[in-house]
Amino acid sequence: MFLIIGLIVVLVMVFGGFALAGGSFDIILYALPYELMIIFGGSLGAFISANSTGVMAGALGGIGKVMKGPKWKAEDYRDLLCLMFLLIKTIRSKGVVAIEAHVENPEESKIFQQFPRIVEDHHVVEFICDYIRMLTMNFDDPNQMEDAMNADLERHHSEEHEPQHALQTMADGLPAVGIVAAVLGIVKTMGAIAEPVEVLGGMVGGALVGTFLGIFLSYLMVAPIAGRFNQILQEEGRFFEIIKVVLVSHLQGNAPQISVELGRRNVPGPLMPTFLELEEAIAELPPDI
Repeated sequence: MFLIIGLIVVLVMVFGGFALAGGSFDIILYALPYELMIIFGGSLGAFISANSTGVMAGALGGIGKVMKGPKWKAEDYRDLLCLMFLLIKTIRSKGVVAIEAHVENPEESKIFQQFPRIVEDHHVVEFICDYIRMLTMNFDDPNQMEDAMNADLERHHSEEHEPQHALQTMADGLPAVGIVAAVLGIVKTMGAIAEPVEVLGGMVGGALVGTFLGIFLSYLMVAPIAGRFNQILQEEGRFFEIIKVVLVSHLQGNAPQISVELGRRNVPGPLMPTFLELEEAIAELPPDI
């Protein structure tokens, strides 16, 4: 939603300012289809050449993410903390044997099924189950666990950001491609050097449209999308950080309430539940799971 609003503001302010200053759209409208073909088409071809199909699909999906916003809402972070509380409480009170059935079949687990939004994300569920499963195999050194989770998160972070980097690279290259289009326009102008000044002026103006479009598309369209995509990925990555903090705190011997409180403090500020809100949510959990 904000992406559309932002793009509308950009278009109104840039072209509205041009019109109010007395600018004529005739040259822009004449040159626009050809310049777009050169600039956007050339950049798209380079994008296809430089990236795998997975990265290209991720970039398209990233535009969708920017349109919809971050996946996780405030209630999802609260639910994650409640889920982690139930899991480590079960381990603490009943032992690791009692948790095996839940992590081996989370789709049938009474604990996981309390939080359907989280269960829908198989990456999150696999991350939780894999590391709790390691606890059942006596991998219980907090330092080793933290190192293993950091390495896993770094790999996941790198893979998730490849499409964003591809979009940013495209944005960085668009001004240069605009110069390519402008140079071609000047070449065309020099080939018609015998024409009247009025004609040459129009041709030079058309060539400069290429420079304008390259910069416009880069800094006012593609780069903002890539930047917002990066923000969303960073925010969604905090979901995994919370899981890490809670599990490591549990291995350090802290009570479940302390572990989830440390996890709560890693929730993005605007989405963070208060201490009392989390306490109330935990108190409302079914006692017989």
